[in-house]
Order: sequence, then structure tokens, then C-alpha cells
Amino acid sequence: MNLTVQFATNSAQLTPEAVRTLDALGRALSSATLSSYRFRIEGHTDTVGSPDTNKALSARRAEAVVDYLATKFSLDRTRMEPVGMGEDGLLVQTPPQVADPRNRRVQVVNLGA
Repeated sequence: MNLTVQFATNSAQLTPEAVRTLDALGRALSSATLSSYRFRIEGHTDTVGSPDTNKALSARRAEAVVDYLATKFSLDRTRMEPVGMGEDGLLVQTPPQVADPRNRRVQVVNLGA
């Protein structure tokens, strides 16, 4: 199961669309079927801004997703590993300083049991 949650420019705030996606994910992660699985929560940015700033922003995005899921669904935080990827792993390859919303995201990756 891979899932993507998108963000506004220079923001780690969850959008209403992101909340709907995370609510579906939270319900799934709360199920007995997935209770033994771990997930990497990868924060990403587009190429606007400095690499250091983007690395920090991507980490905040990943943490925002973990915080939401842990708080709303009482999920064990040890099941979710937040990682700030910054500009690494662009979904859409762009030159520097290009604001592509598809790259401003958190991707949830199933690590298995």
C-alpha cells in the first residue's frame, strides 16, 4: 500500500483533502489486518527554496502526518517512521526553483510486518 498526501507551497499544514485521505488511512491502519505492519512516512518538497530549507519542511510534513494519525486514531507512533526527503525522490523531475504541486507531498510506504 502506497499513498500520497499533497501540501500547499511552503506549508506543512494538512489540507481538507489531505485529512480525508488520512482518515481513510487511519481507519485502515486501525484494522486488525494491518495492525502488525510498519510504515515509512516520507515528506517531500518541490525544488523551490534551498535544499536545507526543503529538507526541514519535508520533515515537518512527515511529522504532521504521523501526529495526525497517532492523535486521531490512537496509533502507536513506533509503527510510523517519519523521514524528511527534501528534494530527493521528486515525483516529477523539474529544474531548480520550479513549483510543482505534485512534488509537495508525503508518501506513505508499507514496510511490512
